[in-house]
Amino acid sequence: MSQLQDERRRTSSDEHKRSDKGLWQMAAFVSGLGIYFAVVVGICIFIGRKIDESFGTGPYGTLAGIVLGFPVAIYSTYRKIKAII
Repeated sequence: MSQLQDERRRTSSDEHKRSDKGLWQMAAFVSGLGIYFAVVVGICIFIGRKIDESFGTGPYGTLAGIVLGFPVAIYSTYRKIKAII
């Protein structure tokens, strides 16, 4: 009877360790998505500012970077999530 209890404890402990590992992996993935989103939008804004500096278009290049950056980031994030699921 003692062997059965020991085996149950080990099995329960192993399952707990696996679920913790999966939880940490998912947390890392989700936080990585936020960083990825911010980087994509930041790159688009940077490109928009460079266009403003080169062509003297005022804030329109930066605004275009923002307007184009968000959909690009959303679509890219969607593709990353879709690849996992």
